[in-house]
Amino acid sequence: MIKRRSFLFGAGSLALDQLMAGCNSQQQESLKLQLLQGSIPAQLKGKFRRQLKQAASLNFTPENQLQTIRKHLQIWQEQTKTKEESTQEQSPFDFVGDLLNFITRRSKSEFPDLVTLGDFWLTEAIKEELIQPLPVEELAGWQQLPPRWQQLVKRNQAGELDQGGKVWGAPYRWGCTIIAYRRDKFEQLGWTPKDWQDLWREELRDRISLLDQPREVIGLTLKKLGESYNTTDLRAVPRLKEELLALNQQVKFYSSEHYIEPLILGDIWLAVGWSHDIMPLVEGERQIKAVVPLSGTALWTDLWVKPAITGSLGSLAQQWIDFCWQLEPAEAISLLTNATSPILTTVAPNQLPKTLVDNSLRLPNAEILNNSDFLNFLPESTVKQYQDLWQEMRG
Repeated sequence: MIKRRSFLFGAGSLALDQLMAGCNSQQQESLKLQLLQGSIPAQLKGKFRRQLKQAASLNFTPENQLQTIRKHLQIWQEQTKTKEESTQEQSPFDFVGDLLNFITRRSKSEFPDLVTLGDFWLTEAIKEELIQPLPVEELAGWQQLPPRWQQLVKRNQAGELDQGGKVWGAPYRWGCTIIAYRRDKFEQLGWTPKDWQDLWREELRDRISLLDQPREVIGLTLKKLGESYNTTDLRAVPRLKEELLALNQQVKFYSSEHYIEPLILGDIWLAVGWSHDIMPLVEGERQIKAVVPLSGTALWTDLWVKPAITGSLGSLAQQWIDFCWQLEPAEAISLLTNATSPILTTVAPNQLPKTLVDNSLRLPNAEILNNSDFLNFLPESTVKQYQDLWQEMRG
């Protein structure tokens, strides 16, 4: 009869031999990305491969929704914790414990090296320990990133903005909240929308749609009143409640997902929406125009982040981040996706393609951009103010 101890050592040696053989047969470096579908032009993968000095395996997995990737980060973290707990429970001998730890480390390499995350979820991802900071000193392109985007990803361990904090993400494209409208309807009115204040005009009563998002709707009203989207005490803003109640009278419906078709059909004349939704519409529908509000708007950005359950930032992942910050890939992202690279906001217009310079949706002027805000994480007391005001407005 084979004793349990002998069996464990024999099986352990065999498994270790097989794993080591697998390692030796896979010397080629690999880069695994889980990214938002459509956020990177397909041709950039080939261009990146051609720049590499060594052969490498590139595995890019697209996802339709950023929420899906965020959920994956949570699932991977839970799976890793479960494996580590299982390893501790099933390790009666040091050798077997070392073997199972080796297997656990190997399994971690199956997770993506980098994933796409929206900046709005960055605070929660840090607080939940889903991601790890990036070694910015190893990223050659960091200095090319405009200061505004550098400041956005510097956070403390609580996920709060902190200019002395670590860098938790690599921004590679951005967009904003804009106004889309029907050209034919506004030709009849004799004017076109330019700024948020136009939403309150009497002739648009019951003819507009707004995003079903308190931060967006209350935020654009704050902008109309000369305030920031990140105002922390709404009670201190004169006329805010009055303006919101008046705006609500203008709205035909609120939706964050289904505002495109009603605009095409003419059921509404104007829709407030996100640039990544509206830009393809403007390019494909002759009667649809769009504008970035002159007084500023809400900004969002997509980031490369590193899952906490993986090892340190590898050479290929580092090279990929730097590649996205190079001018030519940045132009491709800005021309071939429905967003813009932050790198281009500081590049002189005469160094950019005319199609980009002339497209105010992809590249608003510097004054509008300076007046715009990323949606920062708000304290709980402020969140409650937003919720209460939103309910009162909608009620």
